[in-house]
Amino acid sequence: MIGITDIEQQAGLITEHVVRTPTLPSPGLSALLGAPVTVKLELLQRTGSFKARGATAKLLSLSEAERAAGVVAVSGGNHGIALAHMAAALDVKATVVMPRSAPTRSVEIVEAAGASLRLTDNMDGAFSLVERLRDEGLTLVHPFDDPLVIAGQGTVGLEFADDADDLTDVLVSVGGGGLIAGVAAALRARRPGVRVWGVETEGAEAMSRALAAGGPVPVALSSVVSTLSAPSVSQLTYDHAAALVTEVLVVSDREAVQGCLDLADHAKVWGEPAAGCLLPAARRVLERVGDDCRLGLVVCGGNATTKDAMAWAGRFGLL
Repeated sequence: MIGITDIEQQAGLITEHVVRTPTLPSPGLSALLGAPVTVKLELLQRTGSFKARGATAKLLSLSEAERAAGVVAVSGGNHGIALAHMAAALDVKATVVMPRSAPTRSVEIVEAAGASLRLTDNMDGAFSLVERLRDEGLTLVHPFDDPLVIAGQGTVGLEFADDADDLTDVLVSVGGGGLIAGVAAALRARRPGVRVWGVETEGAEAMSRALAAGGPVPVALSSVVSTLSAPSVSQLTYDHAAALVTEVLVVSDREAVQGCLDLADHAKVWGEPAAGCLLPAARRVLERVGDDCRLGLVVCGGNATTKDAMAWAGRFGLL
């Protein structure tokens, strides 16, 4: 299990390379949801998502031999962007493997950062190719199954605990579980009474399925939210969620896209569906917890274009 000391150590190491993102009350979301809302704006992080934190933590740990051989990562978008940019900044050669379903902008950003890009037909194929490249000598920077990556992501929770007023419930999006594992570890250490809720979209339910099954299981992926689409969680992230997370809620793709529009209208921020999914889940938390709830939302990323958002909104009849 990742402890608060691990997270504090990574906070000291990565601080020169990442942004301490704003933690702010959101009057617009508070009015929309009918309860006080504080947002942690990780969409303002370098590379547009929290992923820069974990990628940097791993890259800084490499030996000279590992740096020389290069690194490889699999990604639905944000992890690949983060690794490409942070590897370039630290002068490490990077290869990023992505499914063809990854957002076009993500693909373009990875290529522009100078990483070697490999595309596969689906996420399962991407993970398989990464395993082959690792066997060829590249160091894997896993998006979530790595203690250093989780500790790096946990610095989000460390900052949230330090910078926010009193919170009762914090909502965190879940893909492979690295973010919620780190955030939950930090929050439960610094603010033991806070409940941590995970949020997934239908068709990307790796953690909720794992919790129901008693351990990681493969899941069929069909969600439009590629940045949450992990084919399974890891034993490491599952163990953290099982021990530290109150529950993982599942919302529809349509609700997640509506959440993006609500973030723009009411919070004045441009979030991707992986962040938009927090709003419908927050309404469910409020129904369960009641009037004394004080919400914290980790707005995890903003790497979606206006064209993407309009296409999703049109698909779900939200225009």
